[in-house]
Amino acid sequence: MSSKNTMFLATLVLFAMPAAASAAATASAVTALNLRSGPGPQYSVVGAINQNGQVTINGCLQGSLWCEVSYAGKQGWAYSQYLTMNLSGRSLIVSQNLANIPVITQAPATTTVETVGAAPIVAGTAVQTVIPAPAPATTVETVGVASPAPVVAGTLVEPTPAAPLAIMPAPTVGSYVTTHPLDPVYLNGEVVVGAGLPENVTLAPVPGYDYDYAYVNSVPVLVEPSTRRIAYIYR
Repeated sequence: MSSKNTMFLATLVLFAMPAAASAAATASAVTALNLRSGPGPQYSVVGAINQNGQVTINGCLQGSLWCEVSYAGKQGWAYSQYLTMNLSGRSLIVSQNLANIPVITQAPATTTVETVGAAPIVAGTAVQTVIPAPAPATTVETVGVASPAPVVAGTLVEPTPAAPLAIMPAPTVGSYVTTHPLDPVYLNGEVVVGAGLPENVTLAPVPGYDYDYAYVNSVPVLVEPSTRRIAYIYR
């Protein structure tokens, strides 16, 4: 084969290659972040991404701020408001650059879900569409279908640029919080240190301690009562 023909074939192969925008992207977590089994606060936590942890974004759900990512050998879903990526030498929030990330058109369905009693109430939202409320259930086991979406009743207030709260509660505090669970409140967005809770989220006191607590998106958190900001997350 002549060198001219070889060059012509190489050019055809080059143009046939997919665009770089369709490839998986790399991002960094700006804060410690939950890794969930699905794209929403109602899905279970399957792991945690460390602050500054590097993740591979496999794709983001169409019309949503949730992205499927791989981190430390584990795959799950993370909230893109707290992920940044480098693009043309700039660090940009993933949620504002979804056009450069592969699109996932359908959310995954769970396989075995047990629903007991009425659906939990959600009392917050963070830049996402409020999830519609399902009909109340009474001890029903559902196999092979998506889990019912919880009722969303508010919005998580994203952290301010100020330094996040940093506390190290005693083990006795954690023991009290985990042995005295509250009805979960679901908020659109993700639970991170420094995020604020809406006024309609009821806080419970920890005896002899300066911080209250709540169960937000199925995760127990300590909250500074005066500012209603999340100060500690039990992962």
